[in-house]
Amino acid sequence: MTGGQLADVLKGRVADPAWLDDAVGRVARDPDEVAVLFPAAGRRCGRGPLPDPAPGSDYGPAPAGWTVDDAARVLLLTALPLQGTALAAQVGALYRYGSADEKRAVLRALPLLDVGDGGLDILHDALRTNDTRLVAAAVGPYARHLEIRMWRQAVLKCVFMDIPLTAVADLDRRADGELGRMLADLAAERHAAGRPMRADADVLLALIGDLPAAGGDLPATAGTPAGRPGEREGKAG
Repeated sequence: MTGGQLADVLKGRVADPAWLDDAVGRVARDPDEVAVLFPAAGRRCGRGPLPDPAPGSDYGPAPAGWTVDDAARVLLLTALPLQGTALAAQVGALYRYGSADEKRAVLRALPLLDVGDGGLDILHDALRTNDTRLVAAAVGPYARHLEIRMWRQAVLKCVFMDIPLTAVADLDRRADGELGRMLADLAAERHAAGRPMRADADVLLALIGDLPAAGGDLPATAGTPAGRPGEREGKAG
């Protein structure tokens, strides 16, 4: 979804549309304005679920799980007249000093921003947390920038935290035999403890259990915190 599409989806859903229009213009003229306007978006635009566009719209359903303030904040970020390292630094500061809702909006904006790999530090930080909102946002489309070992660990963390695997972008393309092995280890651990796996994780395991690992990738060490989130990561993040 582009900034223009977000603006269309937001029509009629924002509590103060004049404020948002003005905020987008101010950010486009002066990127430093975003530091003040970004935190205010929830209060001025609303925080409820983002509804689907009106019937007859050229756009599909609203992104799953998004709120009005998510969309308003992402719209502000797409208006920034920056790119590359300068843009990565600006959104990195918003993430670092923001509330959980603001951090989630930054994560959701990353796939729409011209930052290349510059948002990976943000992604890594989100995946170290125990906040399901941030982890779910971190495994969205921008997670294609994660190298395969870390991506597998992120998927496993979703299973451990009971985050639906529908949150994971490119799962059908990136899932491989090594992820299957790691899931099988976690399933065995949970079975021994009398704890069930998520149903969607069982389905995924059945689908990929016999696949090879991704080409050229060495197996991760499943018995260490680096290879599998497990109980230790769930407590410490």
